[in-house]
Amino acid sequence: MNCQCGDIVTPGLLALFEARQRLIDAATPLNGVETVSLEQAPGRVLAEAVVAPLDMPGVDNSAMDGYALRLADYPSARQGEGLPIVQRVPAGAGVMLLSQGGCARIFTGAPVPVGADVVVPQERVTLDHHGHIHIEGTLAMGANIRRQGEETREGDLLLAVGEYLTPASIALLASHGISDVTVKRRLRVALLSTGDELIAPGARRSPGQVFDSNRAMLKALLAQAQCEVIDLGVIADSPAPLHQAFDDAQHAADVLMCTGGVSVGEEDHVRPVIEQRGGLHFHGVAMKPGKPFAFGYLGADPLAATPLIALPGNPVASLVGWQLLALPFVHAMQGRKVAALQCYPIKAGFAQRGPRGRCELLRVVVDGSSGEPVATLAGGQGSHMLTAASQADGYLMINPDTEVTEGSTYHYYPINQFAA
Repeated sequence: MNCQCGDIVTPGLLALFEARQRLIDAATPLNGVETVSLEQAPGRVLAEAVVAPLDMPGVDNSAMDGYALRLADYPSARQGEGLPIVQRVPAGAGVMLLSQGGCARIFTGAPVPVGADVVVPQERVTLDHHGHIHIEGTLAMGANIRRQGEETREGDLLLAVGEYLTPASIALLASHGISDVTVKRRLRVALLSTGDELIAPGARRSPGQVFDSNRAMLKALLAQAQCEVIDLGVIADSPAPLHQAFDDAQHAADVLMCTGGVSVGEEDHVRPVIEQRGGLHFHGVAMKPGKPFAFGYLGADPLAATPLIALPGNPVASLVGWQLLALPFVHAMQGRKVAALQCYPIKAGFAQRGPRGRCELLRVVVDGSSGEPVATLAGGQGSHMLTAASQADGYLMINPDTEVTEGSTYHYYPINQFAA
């Protein structure tokens, strides 16, 4: 039976998008930098702008396999006389001079000979028994020629400070001969779980014990976000070990991230320890799952202190809190531009009671087989149920006090946008 305790309305909760913006605004980008090779650069954040060291393309070159010629010589080819092939220009050849009245056999990427002003695709050319070319159709000046510098000129900005280095941007740098880049150092995140009931996966389990899934999940997510993880393990539900762990994190990490113990029960010690060692910017967000999310700091001065993100103990709530709140904070600390959330209207393929007092993020799969995408529940929606979270394509966000009606349209947030 569902006790519906998750529907209890808690006063004073911060709206989801307000909490998200507060986290982004509070992030202080890292100052430390390092130089890495392109092989080490994917997923890193540029610390220095990169300008083009050369024109791209470096010379006029052919956009396809074909024949390079002067447009003025084209009538001879059209009137049946044809044009003799006087040169062969493969990719990697030097720049040649095209002889008057002839054409050059040319290949994609090869330098266009000086004097040629058009490249004819080989599909539009036939050869006679003399080896002369005959052309079908009309020609236009400059057709199928990539002009020197048409993409970038020497000195143009290639990538700005704060750019996230994707495989495509790595390729761009490599195309200019750049082998090393200066990037922000990795963000150091101290990670711990709290709970006397938690044991490591693979350990012998007694009744009442729970395998620690949160730390395994968050280590993977932090690694995916290019963070250096300082794993502090599982900390007992007691103030003394929490104080020690927080002290270790405060001196070793840029950020402390913990899960569990952040609610308001008698065995939830995280909040009072935070308040003793620093303070809270906010505690409690009007979202389901993820309500107990807290953001605080360790140290006397909030502006110079170590930021702390306290995620809920229920694993799905922890995952949602990471994706929607902690991840943009991490990106902002890394010096990345925080991307706007991708959101699309999608119809619900089900009906259910709406959330009370806070927005709800339903884990859904999307079926487009009928032509129009329809979202259906991925499985059980409890904040402890990882099966649906592992199978979901995204979240259907239901506003507070809004019923879910089959066929009605709601905001859909694809999960793949949180992958980096």
